[in-house]
Amino acid sequence: MVFECQQCGECCHHMAQVHVIQETRDEFEFLVNNQYTGEKNVVRIDPDKYELFSDTRIFGDHPEACPFLRYHPKDRLGYCCVHLTRPEICRDYGCWRMLILNSRGKRAGRVMYRRAFFSDEDDLSRLWKECIDDLAESDDSVWDSVVIRIVTRAGYTVRK
Repeated sequence: MVFECQQCGECCHHMAQVHVIQETRDEFEFLVNNQYTGEKNVVRIDPDKYELFSDTRIFGDHPEACPFLRYHPKDRLGYCCVHLTRPEICRDYGCWRMLILNSRGKRAGRVMYRRAFFSDEDDLSRLWKECIDDLAESDDSVWDSVVIRIVTRAGYTVRK
């Protein structure tokens, strides 16, 4: 399955360390500098996000958030206010290789990179420690199949 953003915003919580507004060209257009690569991008606030962009409350909870990340006050989903013109590094990013959802359809954990496991639930952490941590399978596709079988039997759903 193809990566689907869940709009949690976590990937952007520390991106102010990467994306720095170098120049404000007008109210909704900015020159952004990538502090690591030196790459510069002109970004524009998406027209449907002008009002959302003006709400800067996010920086109270997440002072290092990307300057263009906002949470919608009604649905609490994270929105990239420059989604249409976002830098290539943002376009290429996928925050998981395997997403594990609980019975309510909420993220319970994820596998990132090759096999790095991050859990949001104690029950899934225990299951992982007991049944998956010591899997010695070297073939990634076989390892994936075994992991999917184990977590699915425990009542989780996996997106890959």
